[in-house]
Amino acid sequence: MINRRDFILGSLTLTMLGSPLFSARAEALEKRNLVVIVMRGGMDGLTAVPPNDPVLASRRPDIMVEDTLPLNADFSLNPQLRQFHKCWQDGQASIYHATNIPYTMRSHFEGQDLMESGGRTPFAEQTGWLGRGIYAAQLDGLAISLPMPLLLRSPMAVDNYYPTNLRMPALPVIEKVRSTYPADSLLAQTMDKVIQRPVSMLKSTSSRDAHDLARTASRMLAKDDGPRVAVFDIEGFDTHASQGGGEGEHADKLADYDLILSRLKQGMGDAFNNTLVVTLTEFGRKLDQNGGSGTEHGYGTAVLLAGGLVKGGMIHADWPGLQKKQLYEGQDLNATMDARSIYCSAMAACFQVDFELLRRQVFWNEPLVDLTDQLFI
Repeated sequence: MINRRDFILGSLTLTMLGSPLFSARAEALEKRNLVVIVMRGGMDGLTAVPPNDPVLASRRPDIMVEDTLPLNADFSLNPQLRQFHKCWQDGQASIYHATNIPYTMRSHFEGQDLMESGGRTPFAEQTGWLGRGIYAAQLDGLAISLPMPLLLRSPMAVDNYYPTNLRMPALPVIEKVRSTYPADSLLAQTMDKVIQRPVSMLKSTSSRDAHDLARTASRMLAKDDGPRVAVFDIEGFDTHASQGGGEGEHADKLADYDLILSRLKQGMGDAFNNTLVVTLTEFGRKLDQNGGSGTEHGYGTAVLLAGGLVKGGMIHADWPGLQKKQLYEGQDLNATMDARSIYCSAMAACFQVDFELLRRQVFWNEPLVDLTDQLFI
């Protein structure tokens, strides 16, 4: 049986979706890339983007972020987010603070299911909001090569490239297995699509290093006929002890994010101008540090937005404040915006499809706010 720590801790993976087999609609559109960086464990928005509020320092005396990077009069940036700060200065990064998915029960298992499915009831959905968005925008590919995260699961099979430490079988092995199934079966058709892929897409890497995976992603995303969607998965944000501020466990994970962003910007060249990089996490963390100089599971957090499709240099927030009466249940940063509004708007901008269509077909007509014009070019 998998335990909680095994579920939370791990390394970094990458899934890319949308090969040269992508749909006819995709071929007719300007290529816009959407990169989602999943921060599993509960990314602390108050550590990533600390408000310039003396309350924060008084409640976190041992894990306060020092030597922050300046943003505006109200907020600063963790010093490990140097590339994000450069994007900010270049007008290619913004932040949405005091936001999260509508989940408040603080369970990793439930929260991570809901952040990927986009639903309100844990384990009720078999597809993910990004997969449904791709399907609604008629951008589906044609096959499944390796297991796909819930976030990308769609009502229809989609084609994905999954460069993790899993090893793809040799083509003769795939062809032999293919021959044992009826030609009209879904599995046989799937294998046919895998066999038709370029050999380079059948190669995996044993590395889960952020350098290598981000380099792979930048090379593939920059191609005109390459993937349009990439999902990075960073685990380890569940810092119950020794969280640190500008240095420490949480800062190290933020540095992984920043390295991915740096490699994408360097490797994609001009294609970065048609790219959006957005973060996703299951919840934030409590305002108060605990006895182990860490933090417990909370509610509100921050979403980091980067890339040439972002209207840069802005912090968006209906800021609730950090006084006890302003906190969720007297202990967490409150969330004043449903983060699904951000993700629905991000898909509308990248997939070049109407927000209202996505709101209806992807998020079951939930009362989300169209932020497309506010956040994106």
